[in-house]
Amino acid sequence: MTMADLIARHLLIAGRVQGVFFRLETQRAAARLGASGWVRNLPDGTVEALVEGERPVVEALIDWCRRGPARARVDDVRIADRPYQGRLKGFEIRH
Repeated sequence: MTMADLIARHLLIAGRVQGVFFRLETQRAAARLGASGWVRNLPDGTVEALVEGERPVVEALIDWCRRGPARARVDDVRIADRPYQGRLKGFEIRH
């Protein structure tokens, strides 16, 4: 694995994504996949996340975020590249 295989993505997820266990289920999906980062609710009703890891792992978590947990309705996922830092360990829910 090279540094080119390690990526970071910033996500803004819109829809019915608060009050449906989106953050907790994202944390669980990240743990299953082996992604690092964090997730939090924003005041405007969206969910924000930063995900780091190997490209296939990050892409798999992004795909999961496009669906979300059973009670969610994801309308849009905005994705922005971020520099891979490697400082994040585990996947936390931020408040």
